[in-house]
Amino acid sequence: MSSTAIQLYTLREIDHPLPVLLERIGETTIDGVEFAHRFADCDTAAVNRVLERTGLEAVGAHVDIERLETDLEGVIEAYSAVGCDTFVVPWLDPEAFTADTIEETATRLSTLAQDVADAGATLHYHNHDHELRELAGSTALEVLIEQTDDALGFEFDIGWIEAGGSDPVEFLERYGDRCKLLHVTDCDSETATPVEVRTGDVDIQGCLTAADSSVLVYEHDEPTNPLQSLETGAAILNR
Repeated sequence: MSSTAIQLYTLREIDHPLPVLLERIGETTIDGVEFAHRFADCDTAAVNRVLERTGLEAVGAHVDIERLETDLEGVIEAYSAVGCDTFVVPWLDPEAFTADTIEETATRLSTLAQDVADAGATLHYHNHDHELRELAGSTALEVLIEQTDDALGFEFDIGWIEAGGSDPVEFLERYGDRCKLLHVTDCDSETATPVEVRTGDVDIQGCLTAADSSVLVYEHDEPTNPLQSLETGAAILNR
């Protein structure tokens, strides 16, 4: 069975220090966490103690591309304190995925991925829906995959792939070897908005089956009850 984690963005509205929040996650059956914005101001020693005590693994961290490009050494040093050496670019603007810019985007990510690899870590790219725009007879995300090599991994977000008009199961069956982290999300395809997993239009079970070698990272961008969403995610991932 794949290991499981939660993207901490899901719990951003819970007003607890990060170590306290990690303690709460450690009470569930989830195996690990993927860091986001809250990490920058945390006590990394305290975070590491909680990770060790609960057995939670730091499976990755979302880090803005500009920070990775300008302070890679600092990023690696900060996250190494909690045993994390997997980084994810969480967003690039839609303008980066046009016919005129996609080659430059692929080069930019490839160059950064090699720099990250040379520093002993790995880099991945996380999609939203705008990367699924039609381009060159396929989608911009497919063009990006084909114009980069294995130094750059991908964190496919199945809800956003669905929202973008593509089939996430087919995506995983075709490109699963590039996907080491999978965002298990759901969406209402008519409104292209996030919903709780298993209440939207994504074939969740089909995706989980197709991604059996990926780390499964639960996320809900807009939960009405984040702690309940945490419990839901734990139940779904530990099927």
